[in-house]
Amino acid sequence: MITGSQIAPGGAGSDHRPNARQPGFATRAIHHAYDPADHQGAVAPPVYFTSTYAFPSVAENEEAAAQGGVLYAREHNPTTAILEARLASLEGAEACLAVATGMAAVGTLMLSLLSQGDEVVVHRTLYSNTVALTETGLPRFGIRVVPVDLAEPANLDAAITARTKLVYFETPVNPLSAVLDIAAIAARAHAAGIAVAVDSTFASPALQRPLEHGADLVIHSLTKYISGHGDVLGGAVLGRAETISQLHSHGLRYLTGATLSPMAAALILRGLKTLPLRMERHGSSALAIADMLEKHPAVRWVSYPQLASHSGHAVACKQMSGGSGMLAFGLHAGFEGARRFMDRLSLIARAVSLGDAESLVMHPASLSRARKALRPEAHLTEGVGEDLIRLSVGLEDADDLLDDLRHGLAGV
Repeated sequence: MITGSQIAPGGAGSDHRPNARQPGFATRAIHHAYDPADHQGAVAPPVYFTSTYAFPSVAENEEAAAQGGVLYAREHNPTTAILEARLASLEGAEACLAVATGMAAVGTLMLSLLSQGDEVVVHRTLYSNTVALTETGLPRFGIRVVPVDLAEPANLDAAITARTKLVYFETPVNPLSAVLDIAAIAARAHAAGIAVAVDSTFASPALQRPLEHGADLVIHSLTKYISGHGDVLGGAVLGRAETISQLHSHGLRYLTGATLSPMAAALILRGLKTLPLRMERHGSSALAIADMLEKHPAVRWVSYPQLASHSGHAVACKQMSGGSGMLAFGLHAGFEGARRFMDRLSLIARAVSLGDAESLVMHPASLSRARKALRPEAHLTEGVGEDLIRLSVGLEDADDLLDDLRHGLAGV
């Protein structure tokens, strides 16, 4: 079983002075695992574009193969290795595996750790593509998926069987911005010898580190806040070194082959340097917007964990250091009102994804109806109503965003 607290790794750039304290989060986001002296003085990590690696001799090539050394770029890239070490430090994990997308991270995790006959317990509300994986993908391989409302951790007890191998959930939850109690869920899962994986994409390690609250594995879509600029795809799984090694040697090498490109790794490293600063701005603007929406007569409900009215506010204060830019709300005018509201916006972009510098807004119900033309089985995730609007608050001036939202609301 994967249990216990995670240990922050050392690595290049660590301070080896006697009794030296560990550098702070922002410092590690810029410097950890990289020393310019090792790369001809280049302050920014170089991008290693290569598909394979040459060896001085046949004997050294054979030795590398026998010891699992660097042979091929699907399994190793120096730029990606810096990113993995830096993310592990920020998350407080022993190791990290970076892959091509957030869904590649979820798929690599599930396919590497679960086998035919196993069961995985998931929260009833998940990101729509994770729902597709759990509803149609995993069952094809004989893996049973058990959806449970983990907002009440005690519900987990009845869902666990002798075949349960993993508990998986998001917090905050996409797209509801609900909050689940990591420590309470992990305690119940560990009592039954079951590992816990948490998708922490909505928070980023700047605001929430699930391993500190008892989780065994953490997943991020690097596409979102960690990269932060909407110009690259990536994903990561973090946890104990032994488990991450298994995901690397099995999942990445031959189950998914979902290698992150070195250019994407470099872009994510660049975005990572400003993560703590960006999250402060996302959070302060989102709180101002949530407060305005909560008071607006056209708005029926608002879900933002840092509002005192949020049902998970106390848990959010316990396991998050602040709020991200993600919130959800619904209008009295419902489905059609949401569409009218969005069409009146001029600054906020109507687009999927989240965590960008630009503010983005989406209406899941409209997308779900449209997708039925191509995928008749498409449906809204459980708990997501037809009135729900998801807003990813960007880095624009908060007053400009507030003006745009008020203009949109005036038309519903």
